Amino acid sequence: MSTTAEAPPLTAAPPVRDRRAWLDTALLNVLAVVLALAVGGVLIAVSDEDVRGAASYFVARPSDTLLAVARSVGEAYAALFRGAVLDTRAGDVAGALQPLADTLLFATPLIAGGLAVALPFRAGLFNIGAEGQITMAAVGAAWVGFAVDLPPGIHLVAAILAGLVAGAVWGAVPGLLKATTGAHEVITTIMLNYVARFALLYLLGTAAFQRPGRADPISPPIDSGAVLPVIVPGSRLNLGLLLAVAAAVLTWWLLSRSTVGFRFRAVGANSEAARTAGISVPRVYVLVMVVAGGLAGIAGVSQVLGSERVLTQGVSAGLGFDAITVALLGRANPWGVLGAGVLFGALNAGGITMQAQTGTALDIVTVIQALIVLFIAAPILVRAIFRLRRAGGGLGQLSKGWNG
Repeated sequence: MSTTAEAPPLTAAPPVRDRRAWLDTALLNVLAVVLALAVGGVLIAVSDEDVRGAASYFVARPSDTLLAVARSVGEAYAALFRGAVLDTRAGDVAGALQPLADTLLFATPLIAGGLAVALPFRAGLFNIGAEGQITMAAVGAAWVGFAVDLPPGIHLVAAILAGLVAGAVWGAVPGLLKATTGAHEVITTIMLNYVARFALLYLLGTAAFQRPGRADPISPPIDSGAVLPVIVPGSRLNLGLLLAVAAAVLTWWLLSRSTVGFRFRAVGANSEAARTAGISVPRVYVLVMVVAGGLAGIAGVSQVLGSERVLTQGVSAGLGFDAITVALLGRANPWGVLGAGVLFGALNAGGITMQAQTGTALDIVTVIQALIVLFIAAPILVRAIFRLRRAGGGLGQLSKGWNG
């Protein structure tokens, strides 16, 4: 009789652990948002004049202060909801859903830019240059959009491709420097942001880009045949959203279903081991930054051909830096980036309505976004506040999420 113990089956365990880890991650993300909104509520209350007035006689009538706090925070967040999801005061269905279209419009470049940051994360690179890549993509798309005369359908495709190529080329530069000289991509991408910014400002002062009869830095309007078509009548929501969603699907497929994506993840996990296994690490660095630049190009295209329809020095609007927070919140996962982009788009869209209807400073939204990322990066703090136990395979180290 054999004394060797049979090994227990292991096929079912990993999926269970993965599912628990995923639920753990989702729960902590939700709680991080709740905490950020709670802190934001405190700031709203403190800055409200009625709350400060009621607080002056808090000891005599504490209920007045509590009611003032509830009214201030409740009105602000109700306005945030009406501006981001559903306008309950609208007279028709189209008006009620208009805020959702605005949210998706704001989310479009954030999703694409977030993917441009998230993909290099998975290969062990930090792409801080999405801002410059968005800017140069906008330059390429805009120039084709207003300077080249083509039939309508072909004109749009040509302008989109010009933007994608310009973004990819700008992304390739730090990849090449990393592969050939070892220059750190954080330094090179930051510097290239400045190069792109001032190159745009220079171009807008030249005859090729400046609108005739204008002294300010603004280009001619994009030809109607090169404008991204609106997909929701009565709104500004355009085809850029579908491009961003398609980019998320393509990024997911690239990372999880393709040989190239496997090489990206292998280099991100351990570049030395990947090199030993026969993977060309320099080639991966170049390729992943080219793809990232193309993804950022979608954000630039959606801005200049969809939202703005003209090239100005503020076309990027800091989206490349917001994309970093979106990638962090999404944990460098394409679906997470998609959700984070929509969340931040909702905060941006709702913040405008909140400020207009309640007088709450729009800066509160920026604070909330920063707090969300802060709490996401500090899961131990979130667990301590809500008295949660650590789940198997949870979120102890944020860095492990890049390759998970």
